[in-house]
Amino acid sequence: MTARRVVLLMAVVSVMTAACGKKTPPVARPAPPPPTAPTPPVRPPAPPEPVAEPAIVPPEPVRDDAISSASLDDLNKNSPLTPVYFDLDSSDLSPNGQKALDQNAVLLKKYGTWAITIEGHCDERGTAEYNLALGERRAIAARAYLVSLGIPADRLRTVSYGKEFPFDPGHDEGAYAKNRRAHFVITAK
Repeated sequence: MTARRVVLLMAVVSVMTAACGKKTPPVARPAPPPPTAPTPPVRPPAPPEPVAEPAIVPPEPVRDDAISSASLDDLNKNSPLTPVYFDLDSSDLSPNGQKALDQNAVLLKKYGTWAITIEGHCDERGTAEYNLALGERRAIAARAYLVSLGIPADRLRTVSYGKEFPFDPGHDEGAYAKNRRAHFVITAK
């Protein structure tokens, strides 16, 4: 039995030796690519050339012959500017007052050389001092609204006459309503 064992052991050793002897050769790893020459940095594209926009020159205002040829006295007698009326003891602009000022602003933009004095007026009720202060607030309110519409402030002057120059000399509510106003006088063309 020992001889059988020896033969069997020899057979196992020879099989193992044969199996170990057939190792596969190692696979060569691929070589890294050869270094390339450094590339110059990529420049961003040049900015586009600016487009030369033509200068916008506003056209000269178109003047109506009757208005542009009229004297200051004639313009103020038949004033194209609408007065703004106020409620009793108020310098707040009503929607109708704002509409009148919107129309006046259109004319003042059309005739860009006009200088205007905004006169603040009151009715006869109240003291002279109170009415002068109220007339001033009314003129300033009209001026501020026109400036907010784009009329240059240096073309607009304000003055208060209080109750000194009534438009209607009557002594009733109808006359008082006409006298509570901001009146526009063209002082330069």
